[in-house]
Amino acid sequence: MFSEETNGSPSQRHSAVRDLMAIGFRQRRLIALSFAGILFVAILVALFLPTRYESQMKILVRHERADSMVSPNREAPYELRTYVTEEELESEAELLKSRDLLTKVVVACDLHKSGISSFWDALRGARDQRLNDDQRIGRAAVALGKNLTVEPIRRTNLILVSYKASDPQLATRVLNTLANLYLDKHLAMRRVPGAFDFFNQQAEEYRKALEKSQAQLAKFSDQERVVAPALEREIKVRRVAEFEAAAQQARASAIETRQRIRSLETQLASIPSRQTTQVRSSDNPQLMQTLKSTLLQLELRRTELLSKFEPTYRPVREVEEQIKQARDAISAAEKAPLRDETTDRDPSYETLRSDLARARTELAGLEARAAAMGNLARTARDETQRLDRMEIKQQDILRSAKAQEETYLLYLHKQEEARISDALDRQRISNVVVAEAASVPLQPGSGRLLALVFGGVLACVASVLLAFVVDHRDPSFRTPDEVRSFLGSDVLAAMPKGGR
Repeated sequence: MFSEETNGSPSQRHSAVRDLMAIGFRQRRLIALSFAGILFVAILVALFLPTRYESQMKILVRHERADSMVSPNREAPYELRTYVTEEELESEAELLKSRDLLTKVVVACDLHKSGISSFWDALRGARDQRLNDDQRIGRAAVALGKNLTVEPIRRTNLILVSYKASDPQLATRVLNTLANLYLDKHLAMRRVPGAFDFFNQQAEEYRKALEKSQAQLAKFSDQERVVAPALEREIKVRRVAEFEAAAQQARASAIETRQRIRSLETQLASIPSRQTTQVRSSDNPQLMQTLKSTLLQLELRRTELLSKFEPTYRPVREVEEQIKQARDAISAAEKAPLRDETTDRDPSYETLRSDLARARTELAGLEARAAAMGNLARTARDETQRLDRMEIKQQDILRSAKAQEETYLLYLHKQEEARISDALDRQRISNVVVAEAASVPLQPGSGRLLALVFGGVLACVASVLLAFVVDHRDPSFRTPDEVRSFLGSDVLAAMPKGGR
């Protein structure tokens, strides 16, 4: 049920076809006249169309030359791709159709001065007489762009370029000129202008800066009397450590020596400096002899006086008194004999005293050594600080010289890359190449035949459409069904058009 409502019954379809055929029969004269008129115009257009020769060439886009990028890195990145993208093909195609390139082709081939080859060229020539050279060149470039076809070939790295002209030699010359100018423009677009001169200038500037830094480094070494501050500083640091260790050791030895001196002084205070080695007791012979001699003389004198005087005589008593004293002296001498003692230095005391003197001398030497090592350590530390400052200055100069050297070598490397790129450009070695050069076409293009075919198709379609439009706008009744649908009553009789 649904299909019948949608598609209609067979009788309805036959009715629709019959109605269309009826329109054709009713407007057959209009269809024939319009078809003949449009076809006649197409024939006239085909007759007046100029003879066009089409020349073709093919350009291959590839990735065989890897151009380095201008970057601050020493090793610039390279494009190592071997495939060509559609965007690259489209870019090259647009470059081929660029306005400045077409203008150069026009000037090189004198297309703005070409002669009249057809009726249409005569009309354009009469109009272009009022234009100046720049305007004629611009119009010729526009015309060249219209007659030039540039399109990438699908699934290939090729670009097909075709150009139509009335002269086959001119068509070939235009394409060859376009190819040469396009290769130059492609190289110019990929080239960094002035790269070699820029890198050469920069390399020369950094070479001079490097020489200046090297001279400054040599002058610094001469003025400071030092070649390697870092090495000398390391040596000085080791000496500071050695001096401080020696000073610390001397101070420790001095403290130990002071303690030993105090111990020796305490021992010396408790030990006498001398000791008795021999004791002898004996009478004094000279004194005894003198006393006995004196006693003998006194006794002789008393005897002599007694022979002359009485015992009570005073001189006699004095002599007796002297005799008594002499005898007492002799008794005293006999009771107290002479004592002879021999003493000598104590060896322990002398050893301790010698050790004390040696310890005091050693203490003085240790104190002097500690002071000297301290002074040397301070001097070496000051020298280390001076070497630190010198090392910082030298490192600054060295860093500057190293940076300038690296930059100088970088610019030399970049300069060589730019020189190689310029040499490749001069040899026209690029990633685009003319795979198939333009050749002179032997036969003209099928433009007239296409115009006739297009005119015939247009005449058919236009005549049929015109018939339908005219029939649709005709207000007369054509069938009994139209009368019945419009008036709501049946048709009693019908006569053919033109009948009686």
